[in-house]
Amino acid sequence: MTIHHLRRDYRFGSLTRDQMPDDPIALFRTWFDELRSMDLPEWFEPNAMSLATAKPERGAACRIVLLKEFDDRGFTFFTNYLSSKGEQIATDNRVALGFFWPILERQIRVEGFATKVDPSLSEKYFRSRPRSSQLSANASPQSQIIQDESTLTQLVEDLDAKLQGAEVPCPEHWGGYRVSPELIEFWQGRPSRLHDRFRYLRRPGGWQVDRLGP
Repeated sequence: MTIHHLRRDYRFGSLTRDQMPDDPIALFRTWFDELRSMDLPEWFEPNAMSLATAKPERGAACRIVLLKEFDDRGFTFFTNYLSSKGEQIATDNRVALGFFWPILERQIRVEGFATKVDPSLSEKYFRSRPRSSQLSANASPQSQIIQDESTLTQLVEDLDAKLQGAEVPCPEHWGGYRVSPELIEFWQGRPSRLHDRFRYLRRPGGWQVDRLGP
């Protein structure tokens, strides 16, 4: 059995130069709002994105995280600063993001630099999370070896019992990163693999927009 034959033709839409605004964040917002307005399946997470980081010992790592905020400054996600991704960003803060929205036959690539957000923003988001998620953020030794699932359960139960219903503190080792983009590429699937690709590059005077071959 081979997978050579697995392919589909993309026919949802197209992109032209006159559709590209001066600000790529404006186009991201338009696409994201359009995605969220659709009748999406329950399992689909529209804010899921891949995050690629460089490993100090050479090589790269990639995983899925959730976008929680975006604006003209960049794209924000939250995580444990002591995790593998946190350690990798601390060594080299060049990162890449990837969004794939097959229902619209679109993908978006982002390259830029990740920096920690102000602790007040991390605290604000932490307070919006369910208590169970707050407990997990405190108790989980993210990216560390654990014996089994019961280890995590016990850590969370012990912390909850210790707090006795009191507010769960936002740990110092947990918070947000904002990815400030230097490159944003928009990809719209087209028939016969003649896809539309437009790349924004940050320049001193604004954004340079170029069409790329598929």
